[in-house]
Amino acid sequence: MEFNSNKAIFLQIRDAIRERILAGELKEGDRIPSVREYGASIGVNPNTVMRTYERLTSEGVIHNQRGIGYFISEGARDIVLENSRKEFLEEELPIVVRKMELLGLNPKEIFDNK
Repeated sequence: MEFNSNKAIFLQIRDAIRERILAGELKEGDRIPSVREYGASIGVNPNTVMRTYERLTSEGVIHNQRGIGYFISEGARDIVLENSRKEFLEEELPIVVRKMELLGLNPKEIFDNK
């Protein structure tokens, strides 16, 4: 996994897991790697992965079954979809709209150039 220096690593890991859920690669009830396994596989400190898992747990996307591991929660896809849409509309889209305004672009031009 390659990381972008503009965003905290634990958030980038969270986003990667959320994308896998949206893509259907991870489904409700699937076990995800342990904190240590995942950290080793992507070359990140386990504490960073733990922070990611804590965030996803607080969002209701994953849950921990003590002694067994972490699993994708029931309804996780809906939670991820709702949270991702909200973040896009509130954080990413305003940046794109501002850039479009500065460049004198309108949505019709963009979609006509596909």
